[in-house]
Amino acid sequence: MPDAARPRPWLVLAICCMSLLIVSLDNTILNVALPAIRRDLDTSVSGLQWTVDAYTLLLASLLMLSGSTADRIGRRRVFRIGLVVFTGASLLCSLAPGLGWLIAARMLQAVGGSMLNPVAMSIISNTFTDSRQRARAIGVWSGVVGISMAAGPIIGGALVESAGWRAIFWINVPIGLAALFLTGRYVPESRAARTRRVDPVGQLLVVVLLAALTCAIIESPERGWTSPLVLGCTAAALGALLGLLWYEPRRTDPLIDLRFFRSAPFSGATVIAVAAFAGLGGFLFVSSLYLQDVRGLDPLHAGLFMLPMAVMSLLTAPLSGRMVATRGPRTPLLLAGTALTASAVLQAIGYSEHLPTGLLVLAFLLFGTGFGLVNAPITNTAVSGMPRSQAGVAAAVASTSRQVGQSLGVAVTGALMAGAAQADPAAFTGAARAAWWIIAGCGAAVLVTGTLTSGRWARATAERTAQRLAAEGAAEGTGKTKETVDA
Repeated sequence: MPDAARPRPWLVLAICCMSLLIVSLDNTILNVALPAIRRDLDTSVSGLQWTVDAYTLLLASLLMLSGSTADRIGRRRVFRIGLVVFTGASLLCSLAPGLGWLIAARMLQAVGGSMLNPVAMSIISNTFTDSRQRARAIGVWSGVVGISMAAGPIIGGALVESAGWRAIFWINVPIGLAALFLTGRYVPESRAARTRRVDPVGQLLVVVLLAALTCAIIESPERGWTSPLVLGCTAAALGALLGLLWYEPRRTDPLIDLRFFRSAPFSGATVIAVAAFAGLGGFLFVSSLYLQDVRGLDPLHAGLFMLPMAVMSLLTAPLSGRMVATRGPRTPLLLAGTALTASAVLQAIGYSEHLPTGLLVLAFLLFGTGFGLVNAPITNTAVSGMPRSQAGVAAAVASTSRQVGQSLGVAVTGALMAGAAQADPAAFTGAARAAWWIIAGCGAAVLVTGTLTSGRWARATAERTAQRLAAEGAAEGTGKTKETVDA
């Protein structure tokens, strides 16, 4: 093996974190630019929702396929393809002449993005085989989200102010190219010992479920819940869900291995990921519109206003990783749920166009604390105890849950704000209070689910699930978990 290609765990982690940075940075920067996009492209709130959700929906739909494909044909190979597609699509986003073109380019970004984060997490989980080192590595990984949240609003605000909203997509290009070069030089190729077959039916059902559900939520304020489109989307989503529950257990290599959900911690991590990221999606969507459209701040100052939230997320993410490594996931989950709930309740009670700055900053600090604490236990629980041969799929389930949550958060809060966003400030803040109560519910879901799925009973279900998976894998001839590494 050439010297440059020898595995260097912390360098591999740094390279993988670069992919997380461009994906996370893209989301936070975009939220700051939403008011500018609405003015320049003359679009409605639903148009803004689709700008965000077209990306997150397709990303969520493809994550598990990308994870299993990477396990099959090579993680480094898929990771590099993802970097090329994401970087190229970012350039196309900056050139979009209208809303439809922007949404299409965002969907292409999602195709590339689906090959980055879950595959990178699979690379990390196979690079750091010691559980304590892996927990610390995941803490660093989670901290990158905090970095993107801290840098994104400020960088995005400065770019929008100086060069327009199109400039927000340029920053992905140099980072993506650097990550592409370093991946080819320093990240070793790895794949699962046993390849998993493609599940086209399951993949189609996932796409229909997520797209139909989100479409029904986004379009319902304008068309009404009894419109043929909304009713049809609701029926399609329900049918796809029932189809998944019936079809997937009957496959040898399902897209979604429902056996994973016998583990209470794994199921809890999935629910917590949906709830926490639904809260994040709603928080960013409502706060960006509020700071610029109600309080009259320019994009740069709006970004600076959200800095306390981002800084706390940056500081608490690695702390959460250390807590998971030394004490398990329970403590950071309970603290995260409490902080997220308190932040949203503060805003739900006192929200107005003249909300005191100190109270708003306190709410942002609490939200950043909760969000920073929640990521490490989600990821660690998702990949710990699962067969290494399915590390990509397990990591992809956690990543999918995050994206599904963010899509639903934007869809639901955007639906509440659809009529009020272009009305007077009083109407806006009235609708926003309802959105903050929903976000508070997301925080409460993190708290309750974290309590129920991190105790002794939950750990016992995880142990039984691991034993069953091993036994069933051995019976099917899939008990081998040895990874292959190419020079």
